[in-house]
Amino acid sequence: MSYIRYTFWGLVAVALVVVGLANRELTQLRAMPDQLAAFLGLSPTIELPLFVVLFLGVALGLIIGFLWEWLREHHIRSEARSKSRELERLRREVDRLKDEKHEGQDEVLALLDKAS
Repeated sequence: MSYIRYTFWGLVAVALVVVGLANRELTQLRAMPDQLAAFLGLSPTIELPLFVVLFLGVALGLIIGFLWEWLREHHIRSEARSKSRELERLRREVDRLKDEKHEGQDEVLALLDKAS
């Protein structure tokens, strides 16, 4: 099964290299429109290869999506934590009640009853 995973990631790597080679030309990125840059007197620009811009956009989108999903599922994780604590508390209480029930009885019979 792992060879399928390696084949998939190999194909993804080949596709990324092909996209990178096809989009090597420099692209100028501007932080603000020309009219606003002229009005403020500054024009922050940077030149990067187009494939870098594409890959950074995809990476930024993934990071924002993961963060959004993590925040959205906060209440689910919180509820699961509280249910887990309650379950552990109830297990301890059941064990304590079983020990009280078998107090003063034969140890072997108590162990057999506790195991079932």
